[in-house]
Amino acid sequence: MKQEIVIEVQMKCEKCRTKAMRLAASTHGVNSVSLGGKDKTELIVIGDVDSVNLTNILRKKVGYAKIAQVKEKKEKKEEKEESYPVQLYPTPIVLYDRWASDNNSSCSIM
Repeated sequence: MKQEIVIEVQMKCEKCRTKAMRLAASTHGVNSVSLGGKDKTELIVIGDVDSVNLTNILRKKVGYAKIAQVKEKKEKKEEKEESYPVQLYPTPIVLYDRWASDNNSSCSIM
């Protein structure tokens, strides 16, 4: 079950943002990580991951972190276009018998 988890993390500098994104991306089950919010203080994680465990890891390594939102990510089903099978027919080969037009029963050598 894929989830979209929004975690508010106290990140003051670019180095902290990079560290938080690296920690989140290295967690087992994470498919994508991005920054969100107006100050880029929200970490958006998509994947099959334990949100509480991820938040605790971020608290230990980066600083204050809290879960803002967890929602189930629905997968989009791709609609298949109707395709009709293509049938390829072989090209007919026409063989001409050059001797069929001659009704002579005589030998051609003579």
